[in-house]
Amino acid sequence: MNAALIIIFAFLLFSLYLGLQARRGKDMNLEQWTVGGRGFGTIFVFLLMAGEIYTTFTFLGGSGWAYGKGGPTFYIIAYGCLAYVLSYWMLPKVWKYAKEHRLMSQSDFFARKYDSPMLGVLVALVGVVALIPYLVLQLKGLGIIVSEASYGTISPTAAIWIGVLAVTIYVMISGIHGSAWTAVVKDIMILVVAVFLGIYLPFHYYGGIQPMFEAVEQAKPGFLALPDKGMSASWFISTVLLTALGFYMWPHTFGSIYSAKSANVFRKNAIILPIYQLVLLFVFFVGFTAILQVPGLEGSDADLALLKLSIQTFDPWVIGVIGAAGLLTAMVPGSMILMSASTLLVKNVYQVFVPSATDEQVAKLAKYLVPVIALVSLYFTFRGGDTIVALLLMGYSLVTQLFPAFVLSLQKQNFVTKQGAFAGILAGVATVAYITLSDSSVGTLFPSLPQVVQDLNVGIVALIVNTAVTITVSLIPFRSVRADAEKRVV
Repeated sequence: MNAALIIIFAFLLFSLYLGLQARRGKDMNLEQWTVGGRGFGTIFVFLLMAGEIYTTFTFLGGSGWAYGKGGPTFYIIAYGCLAYVLSYWMLPKVWKYAKEHRLMSQSDFFARKYDSPMLGVLVALVGVVALIPYLVLQLKGLGIIVSEASYGTISPTAAIWIGVLAVTIYVMISGIHGSAWTAVVKDIMILVVAVFLGIYLPFHYYGGIQPMFEAVEQAKPGFLALPDKGMSASWFISTVLLTALGFYMWPHTFGSIYSAKSANVFRKNAIILPIYQLVLLFVFFVGFTAILQVPGLEGSDADLALLKLSIQTFDPWVIGVIGAAGLLTAMVPGSMILMSASTLLVKNVYQVFVPSATDEQVAKLAKYLVPVIALVSLYFTFRGGDTIVALLLMGYSLVTQLFPAFVLSLQKQNFVTKQGAFAGILAGVATVAYITLSDSSVGTLFPSLPQVVQDLNVGIVALIVNTAVTITVSLIPFRSVRADAEKRVV
C-alpha cells in the first residue's frame, strides 16, 4: 500500500469519525437531523455553504475548464460573487419566514407561501430530479480522484462504494451535524491545497503566474479571451445571470439556510464569501499551468489536468493529501444532497398523500430512505451512460425555474397565485427538458437572430417562458370563477 492511499484512507476514517461524533448529546428528531435545530452560527453556515460550492466539479471541472476552455472559465467566479450579493437581501427573509413557520425543506417554503401542498410536491420532484445527477457527478468525481491519487491501486468503482458507504452511515446517524463537522476539515484542506498548487506549480514550471499566462498566450493565441462566437461575451453574461439566479435554488442550500441561528449570519457571509470565491483562481492557475506540461488531454479527460500534473510533480504523500482533499469535496455536498432528497420525498411527497403519518414516522422514513437514494445514485453512476449526462445538463436549468415564483413570494404584495406558480414552473421545466433532450441552442431555435443573441445561454429561453406563463396564469381570476359557480349552485 503506497503512502498516498494510506493518507486518503486516514482522512476518510477521520471524516467518518467526525460525522458519527457530531450527533452526541442531541435528540435526532427531524428538525435536528435536517436543520441542526436552527442553531448554527456564522462559521458553520459559512462552511456548509462553502461546502456546497467547492465540490468535485470545482476541484476537477474548474481546472479542467481552464485547461480546455480558457477565458470562458472565469464565469464560475463571476456568478458566485453576484449570487452572494443577492443573498444579503434574500436569505434573511427566507430564514425569518422558515423560523416562524418551522419549515424544514425547500418545498415547505413554496407550499406555505402559496398555501398549496401540491405546489410543494412539484417543487420536491423538480428538486430530486435535479439532485440525483448532481450526486452522480460527485460520485464519479470521487472515483476519479481516489483512483488517480492512489496510482490506480483503488479502482474508481471501489472508491465510489467506500465513499458512499461512509457518507450514508454518518448521514443516517448525524444528519446535517455530520456534514457540518466534515465541512470544517474539508474547507481547511481545500484552502491549503488549492492555494499551494495554484502558487507552486506556475512558479515551478514557468517562474511565476504572469510568465505562465504569457507562455499559454504564445502557444495558443487568444485562448485566454472570450471567443467571438459560441462562448462569447453574450454567452458569458447570460450564463452568469442564469446561474446566479439559480445559485440558491438547490434544495440542499435551503437546508443550510434553515440551520442558522440568526438572520445576521447571512449578512456576514455575504461579505466574506465573495473573497473566499477567489480561491477558485488558484484552481484555474493549475489548469492553465497543465496546458503545456500535460498536453493532449481531450474531452472529459481535461478534468484530469490537476491530478495528472500533480502526480508528475510531487511525491506520493503530497498526492495523498491532494486526493484526501478531493475526496472530501465529494463527501460534504454528497451528504447534504442525500439528506435533502430523502427529506423532500418523505415530507413533501409521502406525507402529502399520507397525512396521517406522524412526525416520528416521517423522521424515521427519511433516514431509511437515505441508503435507497444512495443506491439509485450508484446505479446511474455505473449504468447511466449518456442519459445521466443529459440530466446533468438539465440540473442547473431545472432548479433555476423555481426562481421567479420564489423571488416574487418575498414581496409584501405578491400577485402570483398558486396556479400561476405551478404553471410557470411546469412550463419552464418542460422547456428545459425539450431544449436539452433535443440538443437545441438559441441559434438553432432562432437562426435568423443576430450572433450576439444566438450565443445567449439557452436556459434564458426557459426562464422567459416560465416568467411569462407565471404572470399570465396569475392574472386569470380563478377565485372569481369559483365564487360565481358557487353562487349559481346556491
